[in-house]
Amino acid sequence: MIYNFNAFFPYKKTLNLCFLLILTKTYRILKIEFMNLTAKRESIRRFYHPFAYFLFKLRFTPNTITSLSLIFGSASALAYYYGNLLTGVFLLLLSGLLDLLDGEVARFRDHPTKFGAVYDWLVDKWVDGLILGIIGYIYAGPAWATFVVTLSMLHSFVKPVVYAEVGFEAKINGKIRDPMEGLGFFGRPETHLTLIIFTIFEKSHLPLGLNYGIKLITILTALSLLQRILYLYKNLGKVKDD
Repeated sequence: MIYNFNAFFPYKKTLNLCFLLILTKTYRILKIEFMNLTAKRESIRRFYHPFAYFLFKLRFTPNTITSLSLIFGSASALAYYYGNLLTGVFLLLLSGLLDLLDGEVARFRDHPTKFGAVYDWLVDKWVDGLILGIIGYIYAGPAWATFVVTLSMLHSFVKPVVYAEVGFEAKINGKIRDPMEGLGFFGRPETHLTLIIFTIFEKSHLPLGLNYGIKLITILTALSLLQRILYLYKNLGKVKDD
């Protein structure tokens, strides 16, 4: 039996807003310990390494895996569009896993390519923009959809712009090593994790659903973008451009 928890809260809007603020504060308090999963990739690599080796043995190419990530990510967005939330979550998880595996397989083959790196990055942005745009439009409205997609893209584009204009410390095995890689407490993995959590809330008819999930992602992405901008201003604000 599924309970509609909304019926038990006569002041639902006030409760939801308070809970959203509490979640935002909690995310900010815990960001040092738990946030920026991208920066922790090395420590979690052992969990997805066997899957990459399995695909390598099956002779999957990195670009094929990236293309599968594109297909499953796009299918996830369509599933959300048609209200198939559990299917959307499953396909989103699958797309995210494949996004981790393409680079690993490239390193197994000892042949990472520049095209592969660019293709992987473009696919990530397409999937993120499509999923956030569709979920945002349906559950939070066109204004929030515009905000969340724009902020997500800006948050991502900061790094390649900095690397192109300023450079980076090093590139090892096809991966850039630079302080910017560990900066920004709310990135792609955190966005996907938040979508998954609030999809479960939505499916369970809990007081907070994807409406507030999108709003939370928008707020935290904006704060994370601000963190990156302040870092750049602190370190590059007085550096003369050549």
